[in-house]
Amino acid sequence: MADTVSFEEALARTGTLVYTNKGVSMMPLLREDRDLMVIARRGAERCKKYDAVLFCRPGVEGRGAYVLHRVLRVNDDGTYWIVGDNCASGETVREENVLGILTAVVRDGRTIPVTNWTYRLYVRLWCAPWPLRFALKRARALAARLWHRWKG
Repeated sequence: MADTVSFEEALARTGTLVYTNKGVSMMPLLREDRDLMVIARRGAERCKKYDAVLFCRPGVEGRGAYVLHRVLRVNDDGTYWIVGDNCASGETVREENVLGILTAVVRDGRTIPVTNWTYRLYVRLWCAPWPLRFALKRARALAARLWHRWKG
């Protein structure tokens, strides 16, 4: 029987976690079941705006879900406002729930570090204007619903 190791244990042992992406909340950066995330254990320093962080969302009974989303605001009270790249809403995450920070993405065998200019360009073009992008997305969905109701 295989030994299962939590993300916390893996990060404590080696300082790095490499894991296949699950879910669509970080699209288009991460493709489900195809891309690998390389995550480093969080150090003593605070996370910065636009860091993609791995955190454990508190669960109702015991440990909750592991989530990788992006810091869009660093709050004065020691919390972060975190949103998935493909999500319209976010959540406040406490510092102690952050386990690690994304350092690279492995896509089709090629490692793309977060220091790469294409990654930094993606963050600026895709993530920085997220409120406007999702307002437009919601408006488009509303227009489609109204159109179908009118045609209907």
